[in-house]
Amino acid sequence: MVPELRQAYNTAFTDEKFQAFVQALNNYSTPIQFRIAETPVFIPQTFSQQMIDACEQIVDVILQPDFKEKTTRAIPENYRVPNENAHPHFIAFDFGICRNANGGLEPQLIEMQGFPTLFGYQVLLDDVFSEHFGIPPGYSSYLGGLNRQSYLELFKKIVVGHEDPENVILLEIFPQQQKTNVDFYCTEDYLGIRMVCVTELIRKGDQLFYLKDGVATRIKRIYNRVIFDELQQQEAAVQEKAAVLFKDLDVEWVTHPNWFYRISKFTLPLIQHPNIPETRFLSDIKEIPVALDHYVLKPLFSFAGQGVVIDVTPADIAAIKDPENWILQKKVEYASVIQTPDEPAKAEIRIFYFWEEGAARPRPVNNLARLSKGKMIGVRFNKDKTWTGGSFALFEQ
Repeated sequence: MVPELRQAYNTAFTDEKFQAFVQALNNYSTPIQFRIAETPVFIPQTFSQQMIDACEQIVDVILQPDFKEKTTRAIPENYRVPNENAHPHFIAFDFGICRNANGGLEPQLIEMQGFPTLFGYQVLLDDVFSEHFGIPPGYSSYLGGLNRQSYLELFKKIVVGHEDPENVILLEIFPQQQKTNVDFYCTEDYLGIRMVCVTELIRKGDQLFYLKDGVATRIKRIYNRVIFDELQQQEAAVQEKAAVLFKDLDVEWVTHPNWFYRISKFTLPLIQHPNIPETRFLSDIKEIPVALDHYVLKPLFSFAGQGVVIDVTPADIAAIKDPENWILQKKVEYASVIQTPDEPAKAEIRIFYFWEEGAARPRPVNNLARLSKGKMIGVRFNKDKTWTGGSFALFEQ
């Protein structure tokens, strides 16, 4: 996307240097369980500003007084958690790099979530990449004027708050077994908190505890990494232990689980913006569009992209029994613009927003990127392909 940087990077790239980089990442904790891409994505100011403008318009919608009322149905009744706070602490916005009608490049929103992502790992990735490849002058992975130190200070301030770190936990379902477990180890190191599995929670009245070095330790804040949809995939014993999370507890959530549903695919039909594809609830569509091949059908409530119909037919729509729980979205065509040694790659950029308590609005702080040469972004579409996988964007400052 920045031709001179791309050419210089590809020319200087060697597989030996890349393998040393990957090994350094793997030496941090446990071996990383997802593919690491060979390159970052270089983003010019004009393109990053388009992404931020779209994010800010979405924030405007979230700030509207009736937003909670409009998104009440987004939260499944069996997943509704008490004591919801005024706003999410974290939002992630995913953009595909696409071509516009004039042949130029533009971002198009894919989806968003009021939920954390790899906030810790991306710091490690930036650190190790800088050591092995170097960051071009005038570029940074951090946004909003932040750097490594100020980003981590803000991250800790939001998650830990005024509590002792021992009373703050990162909560997940079997965290050490997750493919993103490197992020949890990073978070432990950077914030001084512990990762805890839902099966390890101890309830005493309206209070929660975990065992720290064999001592029952009070939990006052939960940095929540549990995707409640994933709980449905667990055996009954795990779901029974996790049922405590739906009780009226004396804990603070960071971010509260209800925001995962409020800020999601459910929100897209509420927004109109040039960088946000037309999206409608299936139940609101009176006539099926003629050019269905230009649309994608998505369930509102699904885990890890399950149930998405890429090549939509009228029969697919007719078969849906609960159209109020589906959206029909204008298909986003990713542009293969990242030059690699063989075929060019597509890319998706995730913008991180942090929202401090008492702040009028959230702010952009960091990012991640994913590269693909398949039909969609994701491991199963990129088997045996190089210059694909997890990465980050470097933004022109």
